[in-house]
Amino acid sequence: MNYETFCSQILESNPKIRFATVYDEWAARVGGGMRKGLTSLLSEHKENELVTLSIIDWKARKEMSKWLGKTKYTLAEYDLVKRFSFYLGDDHLLLVSTEKDVDTDTVVDKIIKLYYKNQD
Repeated sequence: MNYETFCSQILESNPKIRFATVYDEWAARVGGGMRKGLTSLLSEHKENELVTLSIIDWKARKEMSKWLGKTKYTLAEYDLVKRFSFYLGDDHLLLVSTEKDVDTDTVVDKIIKLYYKNQD
């Protein structure tokens, strides 16, 4: 999958999506980024910390999948934004942040459709 294209399509799908980036299991960025014209609410250090915590959470959820089934996505709603984590197979994690007032179901449905559309 071309992760740059995938993340660009996600950003284009809804103007309330602020950030869409794919990481590998070592927290290395493999595609995507912040919507042009927006400034991150986090410093680079805090963003890296959040990615690391998301990777740890992802690995823990993979362990629990033996009993509960695979996790499709998780959602954290903050005062200022919503942050989604989508589990792209066993090797990649998609992090998406949106404005707080975005419709959650619409975002989730669109991202899942784009994911399957971009399968090679």
